[in-house]
Amino acid sequence: MTSRSQALRADAPDMPLNSLGFAKPPAETRVVVAMSGGVDSSVVAAKLAAEGYDVIGVTLQLYDHGAALAKKGACCAGQDIHDARRVAERVGFPHYVLDYENKFRESVIEEFADAYLAGATPVPCIRCNERVKFRDLLQTARELDADCMATGHYIRRFDGPKGPELHMAADPNRDQSYFLFSTTQEQLDFLRFPLGGLQSKAETRALAAEYGLAVADKPDSQDICFVPNGNYASVIEKLRPGSADPGEIVDMDGNVLGTHRGVIHYTIGQRRGLGIGGLGDPLYVVRLDPDARRVIVGPKQALATKVVPVTEVNWLGDEPFEGEIAITARIRSTRPPRPAILRPTGPNRAEVELLDAEEGVSPGQACVFYATEGTRVLGGGWISHRRGG
Repeated sequence: MTSRSQALRADAPDMPLNSLGFAKPPAETRVVVAMSGGVDSSVVAAKLAAEGYDVIGVTLQLYDHGAALAKKGACCAGQDIHDARRVAERVGFPHYVLDYENKFRESVIEEFADAYLAGATPVPCIRCNERVKFRDLLQTARELDADCMATGHYIRRFDGPKGPELHMAADPNRDQSYFLFSTTQEQLDFLRFPLGGLQSKAETRALAAEYGLAVADKPDSQDICFVPNGNYASVIEKLRPGSADPGEIVDMDGNVLGTHRGVIHYTIGQRRGLGIGGLGDPLYVVRLDPDARRVIVGPKQALATKVVPVTEVNWLGDEPFEGEIAITARIRSTRPPRPAILRPTGPNRAEVELLDAEEGVSPGQACVFYATEGTRVLGGGWISHRRGG
């Protein structure tokens, strides 16, 4: 696959590439910057403007603006829209706010609620990147006649011999590759990630201060943007009344050990807050049965999983998606990649065999594939259900 920048290079072989990989001057290169109002995307916009690019900032309003105004610790809220606008005014580039509330609700929030009701543990930030930012917003960037779209994600993009490649960030503590595994080759051709090569968040904040941005000391977002204070259950109860009906906590043989206050309050691997203490060895949530309104608990060893089925696979490797492929796999954003074997079972389905069992593998989470050597992201998929091994 030939990337857009490579094609432009072929048209102008004597023109040096600019920092975004295009064979033309920065002033003739239009960049749409997805601005959340945080320090990362603000620095990207200011940096590209300082380098002379034709920058357009775009911020998405993703949920109720009035409710968002008082919300702290999340992106895309009312204060964040204001902050993004202030950055654009200070640096001197146009800035637009797009109302994506309906798209966001349909593409992200509704599925989030349904996934929790089905006993899964979803990752809505991945769906937001996949279905809103890198699909709808990217299309808007094309309609604005942009050459590319830049974001503040900590991940790297390189032009490889067979097209653009996705790589982990230089700073492993900031790496966001887990949340971007579903980025397609076509999207990757159009995207740029100017912060991926920085060695620390301190560098980003230093740049923000250098550019005189008021957001230089703004705290990082912590919560999912539409989940106040991390209280998933309250959001789901509002979206799906009756979803917090109580039920039984049972052991792996079906013996009733207690009652729970709604399956949506529990996640696989959870130990605390079960209300069934004094039963000997510690017990963990090993499975959720939302149809029977049951939380199944067991010993820690019952959490061990070696074979992980995945669906909706997005493959970014150079080789065909077939046979047995040696990879490293990450099954949670907070865990390092571990050696594994990837076995495709269909065009977009596979089984991942972990060489060492992992605990707490949960449906609804992502399983992200990496090359066994180096930093390249080979894609990933969604964990569909848990199997022992």
